[in-house]
Amino acid sequence: MVPERDATRERTPSGATASTRTRARLDQPRAPRRRLLPEWDPEAFGRLSERIARFLGTGRFIVWMTIVIILWVVWNVFAPSGLRFDNYPFIFLTLMLSLQASYAAPLILLAQNRQDDRDRVNLEQDRKQNERSIADTEYLTREIAALRMGLGEVATRDWIRSELQDVLKELEDRRDGHGSHSGHGGPGGHGGPGVFPADRSPGRDTDDR
Repeated sequence: MVPERDATRERTPSGATASTRTRARLDQPRAPRRRLLPEWDPEAFGRLSERIARFLGTGRFIVWMTIVIILWVVWNVFAPSGLRFDNYPFIFLTLMLSLQASYAAPLILLAQNRQDDRDRVNLEQDRKQNERSIADTEYLTREIAALRMGLGEVATRDWIRSELQDVLKELEDRRDGHGSHSGHGGPGGHGGPGVFPADRSPGRDTDDR
C-alpha cells in the first residue's frame, strides 16, 4: 500500500503555473532585509551630538584646544628634526582644524534642530495650557457673576431690619388708631369699646331706633 500523504503538506504547482518562487506567508512576519549601510539609533546619535555641541560651547574646550595647538607648534619648532612630524607652515595642523570644524558645524546644527523641536513642543503645550486657563477663568467669571446676581436678591440684615421697623411702625399706628376709636365709644356711643362700625351687626341700628 502507498502511505497516505499528509493533508497539510503544501502541493507544488505543476504545468504552466509551476514556479520555483516561494509564496510569502501572511501569518508570519517578514524577515528583515539586509542593508549595506550601517544602522544606528537616531535618538542616541542626537543625544551624542547635543553632548558634543554642549562641550564645544564651553570654556574648557577652548582652553584644551589652545593648549594642544601651543604644544603642537612648540614641538614642531624646537624639537629635533627627526622628531618633527609637522614642519612649518603646519599643514597637518591646518588639516586637523579644518576636519574638526567640518564635523563640529553639522553636530551643532543637529543639536539646534533638536532644541527647536523641543521648543516647538513646549510652546504647543504652553499654548494649550493657556487656552485651558483662559477657559477656566471665563467659567469662574461667569459663576461669580451669577453668584453676585443671586446675592442681590437675597434678603440682607439691613433690609430685614428696615422691614421690621416698617412693620412695628404700622402696628403702632394701628394701635393708636384703635385707641382713638375706643375713646368715642361708651354707653351713649354707637358701639362698645374697641368695636369698629364695620364690625357691628346689621340689626343694631333698627334696635336702637
